[in-house]
Amino acid sequence: MNAPPRPPASFPPRNGSGLLASFGHAWAGLIHTVIYQRNMRVHLIAAVLVGLVGSGIALGLAEKVTLIFCVLLIFFAEILNSALEHLVDLAVQQFDEKARLAKDAAAAGVLVLALGTVVIFAAILVHNWDTVRESTDAIVRQVALGIPLTACVLVLVHPRPRPLWVDVAAFAAGSGLMAFQALETASSVFSALTAGLLFVAGAAAYQRRREQAAPRA
Repeated sequence: MNAPPRPPASFPPRNGSGLLASFGHAWAGLIHTVIYQRNMRVHLIAAVLVGLVGSGIALGLAEKVTLIFCVLLIFFAEILNSALEHLVDLAVQQFDEKARLAKDAAAAGVLVLALGTVVIFAAILVHNWDTVRESTDAIVRQVALGIPLTACVLVLVHPRPRPLWVDVAAFAAGSGLMAFQALETASSVFSALTAGLLFVAGAAAYQRRREQAAPRA
């Protein structure tokens, strides 16, 4: 008699299955995407710039919601694109033209959203040009604080190995700049968005350092 077929190997259990554990897995997916996807890092820097513009210029509710929605939609698309790439690599162990087309199509979707966001951002600035001209002092202040803040985020998400003190100094400097920026912000929502992006960058730097220090099998 033929032996009964073996059951498929089960996946290793996750650490917990409750609501908090689900948030933890989702957070790990976000940080993994920031660490290993270059385009996600570019989107993160661009989102910081959007947050600085939104916290420096007094925009209407519709403009604020539109910009925040565009940022979140691009993040969602890039994370989904990363997940699709992993699935394709898992299913196809050698080169296949259809696999390449699937990856290209997913990347094209992210590109379309990114270009659309740029157009929307430009349209909002043009529509609110009078407000922009009246916000010269705020814009100068945002540039003075925003350039070094963006540089701090760039240091944190950069994949190149570096001493621990560099990451600590970058996160501390970014937090200090955020505190100064929040004192006279035009929108606490955009300031909170920028602060959240700084935290994500810091978490990515921390996780990257942990993975680099972990012993390899």
